[in-house]
Amino acid sequence: MGTIDLEKIQFDEKGLVPAIIQDVKTKEVLMLAYMNRPSLEKTLEEKTTWFYSRKRKALWHKGETSGNTQRVIEASYDCDGDTLLFQVEQTGVACHLGTKTCFNQSPARGSLGAYLEGLYRLLADRKENPKEKSYTSYLFNTGLDKILKKVGEESAEVIIASKDEEGNEVKPDTRYEVADLFYHVLVLLVALDIPLEEVEQELLNRS
Repeated sequence: MGTIDLEKIQFDEKGLVPAIIQDVKTKEVLMLAYMNRPSLEKTLEEKTTWFYSRKRKALWHKGETSGNTQRVIEASYDCDGDTLLFQVEQTGVACHLGTKTCFNQSPARGSLGAYLEGLYRLLADRKENPKEKSYTSYLFNTGLDKILKKVGEESAEVIIASKDEEGNEVKPDTRYEVADLFYHVLVLLVALDIPLEEVEQELLNRS
């Protein structure tokens, strides 16, 4: 891994410097976050990315809760010393919304599992950090009975849509209703603190 001379890094007036995270293999830019000196030191020492949250005003370790870690392979900075560049081996997805990068909000085709994992983490965050006017936060605040009712309603909608489209080649309504059902089932799992990995393991056990 390349070396960084901390004395040459130009932190801004708030003690922060932007850090660009790049996939070491594909060279795709995964995300941009901010580091202060302590988070930069921990990143260099542990060879895994640490950032500074401007919102929470605290250090955070990428992948600590999600498992989507970033192992630092190369570290460098630009000619002015005011921007960092880290080339990493990304485990899982980089964006909390379930996409590979924070610069592409559409999940890659064939990555349904990764997308569901990202959505699960987003729902878990809504549970812990409710947001005003968020439908997800509304469901968690209303309680388990409401969530169960929605799962039942969406299951019925899938059945109705499928019967209405029986024999048709294109089934847009069924796809729409199945997506709704997936979402509400994930909300139920988060509400009951059931990790998505346990459902995956159950499916593997049955196979």
